[in-house]
Amino acid sequence: MTTTGPGRPRKQQPSRPGATAREEILDAAAELFTTQGYANTSTRSIAEAVGIRQSSLYHHFGTKDDILEVLLAGTVAGGLAFARRVCSGDDGNGSPTAAAARLHAVALYDGTQLCNARWNLGVLYNLPEARSARFQGFMAERKELRGLYRRLGEELPGNGWAGTSQNGDLAFRLVESLVSLRADGLATPDSPRQAADAGIVLSGLADSLTAIRGRSAALVASIG
Repeated sequence: MTTTGPGRPRKQQPSRPGATAREEILDAAAELFTTQGYANTSTRSIAEAVGIRQSSLYHHFGTKDDILEVLLAGTVAGGLAFARRVCSGDDGNGSPTAAAARLHAVALYDGTQLCNARWNLGVLYNLPEARSARFQGFMAERKELRGLYRRLGEELPGNGWAGTSQNGDLAFRLVESLVSLRADGLATPDSPRQAADAGIVLSGLADSLTAIRGRSAALVASIG
């Protein structure tokens, strides 16, 4: 048996990604929550998946809800940080192509984060527990991210399928649909771009899609 520090004995050598026991616990919990279900996963099973004692897990997290809180926050943190930077930057002098590129870039970056995460943590959004007051921090950040999508959508011309009042919400929902696509085993490396493209096409800007993609890619490269 090896140890990870005073009071934190480990039954085996680390077998999970992560530089620390905390990161390994989060990885194990993410796998179990998304494959076995949150209600069916105990802190004991998480500890066993890491190779530590249950008491050692409590050194890092007091409850299973504490673990879920961190995992939920991680699903929106990257996309929200990127969207904030896009919204605080140059607006392209009101150009429809530039405005659409901003929305496309946010959708592309956000969708890529959801699809490329090691575990499909977006499925946890549907948990009844995720809507409780215990997770109000996560809910507030997700609401802010949705609001930034809406703000960017309102910058587009009002000639799309949804109209300017819905363009951003539509893009947001298309990106979140990638969670279900991934759960069904249908997501591909192109899925985030396809979702971002769909938001632009349904906003009535299909004719400018190639130019929008180019500006979007430049934004992702410079900010992401």
